[in-house]
Amino acid sequence: MAERGASTCRLLFIFMFFVFFFFFSSVMSSREEMELLQSFKASINDPLGFLSTWNSSVDFCNWYGISCTNSSHVSSIDLSGKNMSGQISPALFSLLYIQAVNLSSNGFSGEIPGTISLCSSLRYLNLSNNNLTGSIPRGSVSELAALDLSNNMISGEIPEDIGLYSRLKVLDLGGNFLVGKIPNSIANITGLEFLTLASNQLVGEIPQELGRMKSLKWIYLGYNNISGSIPMEIGKLTSLNHLDLVYNNLTGEIPSSLGNLTDLRFLFLYQNKLSGSIPSSIFGLEKLVSLDLSDNSLSGEIPELVIQLKNMEIFHLFANNFTGKIPRALASLPRLQILQLWSNKLSGNIPKNLGKQNNLTVLDLSTNNLSGEIPETLCNSGRLFKLILFSNSLEGEVPESLSHCRSLRRVRLQNNRLSGELSREFMKLPLVYFLDISDNNLTGRISDRSWDMPSLQMLNLARNGFFGDLPPSFGSSKLENLDLSGNQFSGAIPESFGNLSELMQLKLSGNMLSGDIPEELSSCKKLVSLNLSNNQLSGHIPTTFSDMPVLGELDLSQNQLSGKIPPNLGGVESLVQVNISNNHFHGSLPSTGAFLAINSSSVAGNNLCGGGTTSGLPPCRRFKTPVWWFFVSCLLVVLMLLALVTFAIVFIRRRARSELKRVENEDGLWEMQFFDSKASKSITINGVLSSTIEDNVISRGRKGILYKGKSKKEEMQFVVKEINSNSISSNFWTEFALFGKLRHPNVVNLIGLCRSQKGGYLIFEHIEGKNLSEVLRSLSWERRQKIAIGIAKALKFLHCNCSPGMVVGNMSPEKVIVDWKDEPHLRLSPPWMVCVDFKCIISSAYVAPEARETKAITEKSDIYGFGLFLIELMTGKSPTDTEFGVHGSIVEWARYCYSDCHLDMWIDPIIRAVQASNNQNQMVEIMNLALQCTATDPTARPCATHVLKTLDSVLRSSSCIFSP
Repeated sequence: MAERGASTCRLLFIFMFFVFFFFFSSVMSSREEMELLQSFKASINDPLGFLSTWNSSVDFCNWYGISCTNSSHVSSIDLSGKNMSGQISPALFSLLYIQAVNLSSNGFSGEIPGTISLCSSLRYLNLSNNNLTGSIPRGSVSELAALDLSNNMISGEIPEDIGLYSRLKVLDLGGNFLVGKIPNSIANITGLEFLTLASNQLVGEIPQELGRMKSLKWIYLGYNNISGSIPMEIGKLTSLNHLDLVYNNLTGEIPSSLGNLTDLRFLFLYQNKLSGSIPSSIFGLEKLVSLDLSDNSLSGEIPELVIQLKNMEIFHLFANNFTGKIPRALASLPRLQILQLWSNKLSGNIPKNLGKQNNLTVLDLSTNNLSGEIPETLCNSGRLFKLILFSNSLEGEVPESLSHCRSLRRVRLQNNRLSGELSREFMKLPLVYFLDISDNNLTGRISDRSWDMPSLQMLNLARNGFFGDLPPSFGSSKLENLDLSGNQFSGAIPESFGNLSELMQLKLSGNMLSGDIPEELSSCKKLVSLNLSNNQLSGHIPTTFSDMPVLGELDLSQNQLSGKIPPNLGGVESLVQVNISNNHFHGSLPSTGAFLAINSSSVAGNNLCGGGTTSGLPPCRRFKTPVWWFFVSCLLVVLMLLALVTFAIVFIRRRARSELKRVENEDGLWEMQFFDSKASKSITINGVLSSTIEDNVISRGRKGILYKGKSKKEEMQFVVKEINSNSISSNFWTEFALFGKLRHPNVVNLIGLCRSQKGGYLIFEHIEGKNLSEVLRSLSWERRQKIAIGIAKALKFLHCNCSPGMVVGNMSPEKVIVDWKDEPHLRLSPPWMVCVDFKCIISSAYVAPEARETKAITEKSDIYGFGLFLIELMTGKSPTDTEFGVHGSIVEWARYCYSDCHLDMWIDPIIRAVQASNNQNQMVEIMNLALQCTATDPTARPCATHVLKTLDSVLRSSSCIFSP
């Protein structure tokens, strides 16, 4: 009995021992987990305080971002998108029970801890969208099912032992700097479903071994430098849903084996070097939703077999060499929304019933050899918003059905053989903002019907057969470009055209317009180009044309105009191209900038005199005006009176011309000149000098100090720039005669200057706003667009509309002030100061490389600086940053990103969130323009006019689809 009791006690003791052992083991394990988490916290920066609960007073299972199992062990950490930074501590992967780690969309840097391979419990790891560097850790995690390291800066090759991750379902290494070939061992991950290696620098061929990965549903290898042909073995991946091999150097034909991918819904092979015809088996992929084979060298005909693609929504074959007719079968695809076949060699008619059974939203068949009529059924869906058919040989009338297509926004039918009249309803389409039907055979009157197109911004009816009066209105206050040239319009130019406040270009040349030029046109304050040539206009040039602030081109040639040229015409320095030839003008040419260097052909056929040596006109005969004879008579009577009068006239004329003042104060004699009448009345030398105190300093630089000032009279604000007396040239006033008269809404205007023996001051208009460098990172995509357009307009004005052209020198964001309306204003340095401060300019990161070598600033070096400016607007990165690694400079980095990376990889994170909406193509096109501007060869860079036109065209285009 005693023995039995002793045995029972021993068993009880052993039981209690194990209970306490496991209890204390559990306590120690929890304590270790807490210490590991605290170690992870200590290695990172948490500016928003998400980890404030991570302290010992709170159970770690209740810490932010932590999930625990039932046994109170850490099983999951999710801290994605929390603006954290720092390095990822190896302690994180020492947690024995951790299954999921998500640290994506932060700013973590450094290398991925090698201890990841020791974390045997890990199932899910997402470190995407950070700044991680180094290589992919070697080894494997046997149970890992999802590995996402995309959009970092990981380099090196994909390790051969990647194939040891045998249980992976998802592998995303896209958007990094990976090099080398895709390892064959990757095919050992036979259960992999999603494979993304896009936007790296991978080379070599696509491994044939991928054909063994029968579970693959998604392959994305685009934006690399992969070469060779597409392996036919991919045709064995019958579970594949998405195949994307875009932007590589793939050659050869599309393998017919792809027709075996019966589950395929998305096939993207664009921007390669593929040749041959489309295999007929492709048209058996009945589940296909989107097929994009554009920008290759494919040829042959598009077969009627396309009728099998009943689920097709997007069909892109543009920019290839396809011939033959557009298959009639396309009209039978019920879900077809976007059809783009432009820039091929297609011929024949557009299918008669196209659009009847489709769901068309975009149709672009431009730049082919199509003939016949435009089908009536194109807008049967009621959703067609983009119709692009230009540069074909289409005939007949504009279909009546298009007049009722109220979804239309962008219509381009130019350069065809269309005839007939425009219907009344066509002129009332409410959403059309771009309408170009130029270079056709259209006829009829357009004034006897009411135009009501409230969204219209661009209208081109040029080179048709329209006749009659011009309509008084087009029903839009947004009209920016109006081209009615090369028709048979008659009658007067409507005075109501002066109400087009947004108008930038007006072309009415080559018609039969008569009567006077309406003065109301001068109310178009944004008008840059006005062409009224080859008409029958009479009367005088309106004197108010002298006040148009940005008018750059004026062509009044081949008319019946008479009288004298307004003396102030051309006084606004924006006007650089004038043609008044073959009229009945008489008298002298104005002594303004636009006429001083005018070409002889631009003034021929009149009775004019004067001008510079280039005008070819005889000098004007002096001393024959009645006023002179009056002075001569006075001379005969009293010589002294004549001397006094002559002196007074000379003095008044000089003062009127230059507004030069000499004033004296306690600091001595000052010479002042103003280029703004309000400033002349409001600003005094004492006001300027009293502004130059420490409390008013805005900034300091090598070229002087900027002060803010305010006049006592009228409380006019202004900015004063102190300049060193050593910097002032002997031609001080002469140099400023051009610079001070520059007037453009996107240029900070110089309104005055003053000088004494001690030094000088420049007086600029005051712009209420901030430097672009201060606000750039907070600006939305729409606001950045407006700034880019504004600076491009300023460059075009300086390069093309000033005579001689002016250069900026330094296109830094520090030079741009953004006002409260998001309108940019470029701060310029006078020409002679650009030369004096050349050492400062060439040290700027925004100066072209050839300018540093030749020590010459040119218009092409300005264009280079604008390209850098665009890159910074797009990426948020500055040329002064030091993070471009092997690429060396922001330009080379941008070239790499443009050709090889996800858009997400290089776009500024501030605007990244909107790139998936309607801006992606805009961003890509603008980056393309930026790279043209930063071409190494200056002659390859576009001019300012081309830059503005391209930028304007891109930003007006529909952003989700390419817009010609």
